[in-house]
Amino acid sequence: MAVFKDHKINIKYLLGFIPEALIVNLSLTTKIDHYAKVLHGKKMFYLLLYGILDNEKLSQRTLEDTFNDSVFKVLFNLDEDESVRRISISERLSKIDPGYFKQIYDCIYDQFSELYTLTERQKYNLIRVDSSIVSETVGKLVEGLDNQSGKKAVKYSIAFDGVLPCHSNVFTSASYGSEDIALPEAIMDHVKKETNHQNIYVLDRGLQSTRAMKSFSTAAVTFICRAKENRKFVELESFVTVNQDLDLGESKLLRDCRIQLYTGISVKNKIGKKYYKQELVDSHFRLVIIESKVEDGKQYWFLTNDFKLSAKEIAQAYRRRWDIEVFFRFLKQELNVSHLVSLNTNGIQVMLYMTLIVAMLVLMYKKANNIGYKTAKRRFAMEVRDLAIALIVVQCGGNPDLLFKT
Repeated sequence: MAVFKDHKINIKYLLGFIPEALIVNLSLTTKIDHYAKVLHGKKMFYLLLYGILDNEKLSQRTLEDTFNDSVFKVLFNLDEDESVRRISISERLSKIDPGYFKQIYDCIYDQFSELYTLTERQKYNLIRVDSSIVSETVGKLVEGLDNQSGKKAVKYSIAFDGVLPCHSNVFTSASYGSEDIALPEAIMDHVKKETNHQNIYVLDRGLQSTRAMKSFSTAAVTFICRAKENRKFVELESFVTVNQDLDLGESKLLRDCRIQLYTGISVKNKIGKKYYKQELVDSHFRLVIIESKVEDGKQYWFLTNDFKLSAKEIAQAYRRRWDIEVFFRFLKQELNVSHLVSLNTNGIQVMLYMTLIVAMLVLMYKKANNIGYKTAKRRFAMEVRDLAIALIVVQCGGNPDLLFKT
């Protein structure tokens, strides 16, 4: 098999984290396999897992070819005589329970996150949250967000802990076009999963709602987000001292203070016309303003409800938000997320969970072997291919060690 001598873990080790017993038990204890003649839950799981890894351009047609391929059947011990058509895959994606795949995803994430060291656990309490919109070839979407091209679109909001995606939401309703609605829901959904958490949620400028920020403080959820540079506020207290060093490395501190923010309150005038009146909210926030030394005159305004971190730590936390941008690029370029395999909301959820499962396998492979995203995806796929070839050799009565000489 493909041997990379400097690697610490291989595919066999990682595949051991896929809970075979859970996959089988969920198929038995749920209604996922009712009325399914061929594409049972377990087979759909492995079909999508292998299909995402093996195809540069994933589609229902390529999934049909993948299922009917002898290599796939040998790799996952399926009946050689079974076959499916594209229409069967399309129908199955539209009806199969996404909760089945979500439970598998959650289980795998829990197992992988337990491998983090204590230092990593503390570092990965910084949760980056962002959204990405997919609108390619979605003219036939019945339900979705409206975009400027007139087509419908799907929004993925994902929480990323620095190594793995720890939560995801699929939004298709028009109201979720606003990040002020989508991101708070994604964050609060993740909070519900982690009781007694110490997470800090880091966001870009998509979130500007004062009401959302107040709701975070009420729920004891710590956040750091980038504010618009002309944000209106009232300063209550400055944290900058006379002898404080304002040099933050690549930037310098301009302002660090306790503030109150304004929010728009809907009111009606005497003739019944609605307008918005600006009022101060009673919650207190912290505003940190820095100026870049690299970008001439470029200022960054950060809003947070954390009053313990230093201004430098807040700036550094925001810089690490870039990790999720790199992760989204990986999903789109390497794992087909920019293309919708299913136009049904149910199928879209299934495909996202399966894509994140594959992403976790590849990312753990990347982390442990200290290699890049593209190299990890390529070598992971090579090991999957060689594992299938080895199984074929064994079934034919041969010795795979004679073929794969180390």
